[in-house]
Amino acid sequence: MVFVVLFSTMSFTVDMHYCGGNLVDFSFFTKAEGCGMEKAQPVKSCENPKMAEKSCCSDQQIVKEGKDDLKISFDTLSFEQQTFIATFTYSYINLFEGTESEEVPFEDYPRPFVKRDVQVMYQTFLI
Repeated sequence: MVFVVLFSTMSFTVDMHYCGGNLVDFSFFTKAEGCGMEKAQPVKSCENPKMAEKSCCSDQQIVKEGKDDLKISFDTLSFEQQTFIATFTYSYINLFEGTESEEVPFEDYPRPFVKRDVQVMYQTFLI
């Protein structure tokens, strides 16, 4: 679940360099390096007429923007929602507090008198 939230809120950019329709280089953090053909000067002869018309290299960039709407501000909540969150937080924190009193409330009362031990007599024990 953590990875889903992390990858849905994270934004990244993929930069790719194609030469002649083939992927030459890609990069996640920096600009993709070229193959060197985009720097070549077009020759004005019959040897390479395609290069004079247009370059065979192209750059493509894919940008994935992260979502910022998962972060809810406490100011945008209604009064009832704020009251519920405050009450829930207070009760959850106090749930794990221990009792400090070592008082036993039934200490002053005598134990009941047992004439005979029925469980031992009939050998019926709860397991």
